[in-house]
Amino acid sequence: MLPTAVALRQIHITIQFVRHNSIISSSTRRRPEKLIPPSANRAGLGTLACLLAAMFFASTCGISATTNFFAWNATNNTVDAEIEGWPLQKVLEHVAAQTRWQIMVEPGTSRSVTAKFKNLKPGEALRKLLGDLSFVMLPSTNGPTRLYVFRTSVQTATNLIAAPPPPADVPQLIPDELIVRLKSDATNSLDEFASRYGGKVIGRMDDLRVYRLKFQDENSAKAARQAMARDDSIGAIESNYATPRPGQPNSLTGLDAIPALTLRPAQTGNQVVVALLDTAVQPDGAALAGFLLPQVSVSGPSQLPADMPSHGSSMAKTILYSLARVSSETAETPVRILPVDIYGPNEATTTFDIANGIITAVNKGASIINLSLGGTGDSPLIHSLIRSARDQGVLFIAAAGNEPTLAPTYPAAYPEVVAVTALSATGEIAPYANRGGFVDVAAPGLSLVPYAGQLYMVTGTSTATAHVSALAAALMANATKDPAIVEALIRQNLAVPPLTPRP
Repeated sequence: MLPTAVALRQIHITIQFVRHNSIISSSTRRRPEKLIPPSANRAGLGTLACLLAAMFFASTCGISATTNFFAWNATNNTVDAEIEGWPLQKVLEHVAAQTRWQIMVEPGTSRSVTAKFKNLKPGEALRKLLGDLSFVMLPSTNGPTRLYVFRTSVQTATNLIAAPPPPADVPQLIPDELIVRLKSDATNSLDEFASRYGGKVIGRMDDLRVYRLKFQDENSAKAARQAMARDDSIGAIESNYATPRPGQPNSLTGLDAIPALTLRPAQTGNQVVVALLDTAVQPDGAALAGFLLPQVSVSGPSQLPADMPSHGSSMAKTILYSLARVSSETAETPVRILPVDIYGPNEATTTFDIANGIITAVNKGASIINLSLGGTGDSPLIHSLIRSARDQGVLFIAAAGNEPTLAPTYPAAYPEVVAVTALSATGEIAPYANRGGFVDVAAPGLSLVPYAGQLYMVTGTSTATAHVSALAAALMANATKDPAIVEALIRQNLAVPPLTPRP
């Protein structure tokens, strides 16, 4: 990992080159390339560089390989470990990842942990891991166990260790559905076309001639697909996948509330629109409402929880609070959030709904599209829409996924998309996060958001994606409207080295 000062200098040099109309790639050491026209707005770049370093310096680090082993067995309540030279922060992150405890540590507390044991009960295991540090474990019947780690007193343990996001359900094929794209010269009516193959139209994007068809059962869908393959009026056929609704944030207790959002929406000037393709966003006070454009849904009316923030609300607040931290030169910003609900009342969104959400966001003027979601299904339809929108200057930022694998996650793995993984507080890839070769950048995987007077912790590559979208929006608002330059700055300064070639 690069020291803070080095990371700060790297970002500062990049911003300076932008100010002087060029960027030099340190990896290729090529000649400067003209990127920003003389008329581009470069106000605030120097201060912005320092703020970027303060928020994201850790994301210039590499990926640490490790063969160490740590397992917390919930079934028999025992712990196995064989680790060498782990920093305390990393140990506690692994405990949080495997127990989902709320862990607090005294600021400045550190130690190098080397331990080897098997089948120890939690108290014994913690004593081996924490050495001369003190700790207090407080089980709870209506919430997570709380663990306090300290040298001085339990009251001094005030720094929160990020817990991982809830395990995500795997996207599933919808076996009795197909997505069909008709050619422009197709002559039959849509109803005639659907009935010919025994299907029913349940979703439509008429401008693209793309339709979602439902059949009687899986075998009927397979037979229709085989028959459609011989139909010259059909341009493309693909499967429809369901991506489950993201998990809920963790409520926190015993923590001070985060400061109120002081950023104000600018009333003049061109807006920078960040489209948030997610669950619906809840109106939660005037501070948030001023930044929200009218919400649109491509999946029907939503049923939002009343007692906690939705995933969409959590991402919206993460973007705004992160934006506030990189926009300190002014109390106003032209950035707005366009909530695009792609879940509606359903337990999952689909390939078709995500595609429809992208088209809706582009048509409503999005400059940046935040996709804090993903799955294993490679959709030619979604990829084609992203390529088309990217050619129009829309910047796509997507989550790499919350499985510690090298497998690609879509749409993040498409080359036109900035793929974001999550960093832990130690500056390493978070234990739960994808670290495949398709990953482009890394950002903090933690955000604290308020809702109805309660504080919630949101973690994961979704959160990291929202941080990067905020950074992109700040650059567009304060430095340059050119999405190619914004993307180049993000890829250069938040980059992680790929482990395998990008697909």
